[in-house]
Amino acid sequence: MRYKVINFREKLAKFSDHWSPKVIAEMNDYQFKLVKIQGEFTWHDHPDTDEVFIVVSGQMEIEFRDNTICLGPGEMAVVPKGVEHKPRAEQECEILLVEPRGVVNTGDAGGELTADNNIWI
Repeated sequence: MRYKVINFREKLAKFSDHWSPKVIAEMNDYQFKLVKIQGEFTWHDHPDTDEVFIVVSGQMEIEFRDNTICLGPGEMAVVPKGVEHKPRAEQECEILLVEPRGVVNTGDAGGELTADNNIWI
């Protein structure tokens, strides 16, 4: 078996689009996805799974219906399944998402920010 190191900086340098997660690894049925965000996303939830946001660089907020949290580099948050949320970032922010294979970034909300799924870099 061949083992390899995955470098976030190298992977992040391969794309510039926002709100379009790219898969960099899998573990069991979970995918690790890098994504660049800027501006506001859409309100959505994931009824069947929690979602993990880990900030690699930049600052972001996750708005919930009852409050908002702020995350910076080296910080993370877990959004429980079924909880509506809306990520946003004033300036570009780079994030590592951890979620089960097949999760659509906009959940059932759909819309123009729905990204193609399972895109590997």
